[in-house]
Amino acid sequence: MEQQHVLHRFFCSCPLSCSSISSRPISLFSHKGLLPLLALFLLLGVFLPWTRSPLIPFPNRGSSFPSNWRDYSLSQAAKFAAKNGTLIVYTVSYPFLPFLNNWLISVSIQKHQDKVLVIAEDYATLYKVNEKWPGHAVLIPPALDSKTPQNYGSQGFFKFTSRRPKHLLEILELGYSVMYNDVDMVWLQDPFTYLEGSHDVYFTDDRTEIKPLNHSHELPNGWLNICSCTIFLRPTNGSKLLMKKWIDELRVGSRANKGNDQPGFNRALRKTAHQVDVYLLPQEAFPTGGLYFRNKTWVRETKGKHVIVHNNFIKGFNNKMKRFHQFGLWLVDDHALESPLGKLE
Repeated sequence: MEQQHVLHRFFCSCPLSCSSISSRPISLFSHKGLLPLLALFLLLGVFLPWTRSPLIPFPNRGSSFPSNWRDYSLSQAAKFAAKNGTLIVYTVSYPFLPFLNNWLISVSIQKHQDKVLVIAEDYATLYKVNEKWPGHAVLIPPALDSKTPQNYGSQGFFKFTSRRPKHLLEILELGYSVMYNDVDMVWLQDPFTYLEGSHDVYFTDDRTEIKPLNHSHELPNGWLNICSCTIFLRPTNGSKLLMKKWIDELRVGSRANKGNDQPGFNRALRKTAHQVDVYLLPQEAFPTGGLYFRNKTWVRETKGKHVIVHNNFIKGFNNKMKRFHQFGLWLVDDHALESPLGKLE
C-alpha cells in the first residue's frame, strides 16, 4: 500500500494531472505517454531493491552478504534462510545440481522453498547456487572435489555423507530445527503436516517389508535399517546427543561401514534409545525406494498417501535419472521456472 501511495503522489505531481490522465487515453509511445512511463521505471529501480515486493518472486535480500561467498558462515546463512526457527537442508556437490533443482521444484510447489539452505560441498556449487539464488548456499570447509559424482557405496560417497551429522549438529547448536533430505528425493505433499507431537527426532524405515497403515511410530525392535536420508530434528538435548553419537560411530566404525553412513546412524539410534524421543514416520507417506519403485500393487493401494519419494535402492547418476523419468518424477523439463534456480545451464 505504501508503494501505491508513493506512485499516486508522484504521478499526481507530474505535469500531467491525475484528472487529465484518467480523462483521455494516452499512447505509451507518445511524448506525453513516455514521461510517466520513464518515471515509473525510475521509481521501481529506486524502491524495489529495498523492498520485498511481490513483483519480484525471489528478491535479493542480501545487502549484508559478504563480497566473497567463501566468507559466508553457517550462522549467517542459517539466520538468513530460516523461517519460524526451521531450516530445510540439502547437501550437494556440483555433478548433482540437476537433482537439487528437481527436488527444489517439488519443495517450491509445497511453498517451503524460502527455508531451504543448500550446503555446498564444493566451491563450484557454492557460487552457482548463490549466483542464481543469493544467500541460500553455504560451504562448510573443507571443500570436496567438484568433478566426479560419488555413487552409493564408494569411499568418496562415504566421505561425502559422513559429514552430514556434523552439519546437522552445528545447526542444532545454533538453535534451529532442521529437516534434512537426501539428493535423490521428490516431494509430492507437505511433509511438515506429518511431524506429529513434539519429539526430538523423526525418521523413516528403509526396509521393504510392508507395514500396516496404523503401524507403531516407536523405534522398531530387532535389526534396524532406519534411513539416514530423511531426518527432522528439533534443537533438543536428545537430538544433539544422537548426532554426537552418530559422529562417534562413524569415526570408530568407518571401515565396517564400507562407504555407507547409515549403519552408524542405526547403531547410534540403538545406543541412545532410552535418552532420545524418536518418531518413526508412516511408511505409506515416506516409502523407501525399494518399495515405491518395485511394488506396483502397494503403490496402487496407497495412492494419494505418498509424501516424499526416495529414489534409492538403485546405484548410479544415470540410472536414478532414468527412473525419475520413467515414473514421472523428473520435474525439471516442464517446471524449471517454478524453481528459484530457474534453468541450470
